Amino acid sequence: MTYIIGEPCIDVKDLSCVNVCPVDCIHVADRMLVIDPAECIDCAACEPECPVEAIYPESSLPEEWEPFVRINYAFADGMDVVDELVEDYATEHDVQNEPVA
Repeated sequence: MTYIIGEPCIDVKDLSCVNVCPVDCIHVADRMLVIDPAECIDCAACEPECPVEAIYPESSLPEEWEPFVRINYAFADGMDVVDELVEDYATEHDVQNEPVA
């Protein structure tokens, strides 16, 4: 199992989760952060640090955010693929999150 970053992170990109990750598996994409599932050690350190509650264990991800499993797993295919998937999702779902102040 791995952790997945979901919709609330789009355009927010708060780095609190990055700062606590012991294996540096959280990466900055164009519009959001993603977790590299191959590197995630399931320590859960990132989950409570997220100010917008965007991080979930893959098995507990809300059903409506299922596309984010593919988005996070796309890290292995390169950030261009991640960015395209995020852009497609955000456009389709009209996501306009405000950055955390």
